[in-house]
Amino acid sequence: MFKHSIDRIPVILILSLSIIDFILYFSLDNPYWLGLYFYLMIIPKSQICAWNHHHQHAPTFRYTFLNRILEFFYALHTGVTTNLWVLHHVLGHHHNYLDQKLDQSRWQRKCGTEMGELEYSLITTATAYYRGYQVGRQHPREQRTFVLFSLLTLGMLIALIAYRPVPALFLFVLPMVMGLFITAWATYEHHAGLNTDDKFEASFNNLNKWYNLFTGNLGYHTAHHYKQGVHWSKLPKLHAQIEHLIPEHLLRKTWV
Repeated sequence: MFKHSIDRIPVILILSLSIIDFILYFSLDNPYWLGLYFYLMIIPKSQICAWNHHHQHAPTFRYTFLNRILEFFYALHTGVTTNLWVLHHVLGHHHNYLDQKLDQSRWQRKCGTEMGELEYSLITTATAYYRGYQVGRQHPREQRTFVLFSLLTLGMLIALIAYRPVPALFLFVLPMVMGLFITAWATYEHHAGLNTDDKFEASFNNLNKWYNLFTGNLGYHTAHHYKQGVHWSKLPKLHAQIEHLIPEHLLRKTWV
């Protein structure tokens, strides 16, 4: 069922959070307790963004229908629906990150100056679905799947809001908006300020073990761009093979 057995642990943990969300959705009405839960879960749920990212690079299950089910729950946590990151990130950003005029996650303004962290995060969040759809013009099959499952997710979200609006707001709507923003925000540090044509000098890396434990080795970012199809569990080994090509100032070791 799993393509890589190591994916079982993160998937079980993420789906467990989904179960908790739905238990609270059906049982809790107090907006203060719901607001507190939303606040306390911002950091834990922000880590799900990294695992959704990995999934859209290399689908978790062998069977498509299981991947679609998982993607629905990912969407409720992160605001990123089926194939959005396939289009925006895999087929967009990874092909264009060395060209700031084309990059779907571009950190440069049109005038060539570097955006601030908040500016970048807000723009990338606001344009994510539009830019993903635009990439889909060259990939109609992926675009159709993206549109279909985005509409299905939206329809189910509307139903959740209609049935229990206050719990739906705190458990699904706000986490989706916050998740999409955090996904964009987290990508700023990956490339911002690195204007180069050399793929070994175009990404910051974070070698901190705790950072990589919670993000599925996302800190090995040069390796990830070097071979984007490599499963997250194999990135440390790939990084070790190319580390001598990465400038020292692009290697960080802080958790935050």
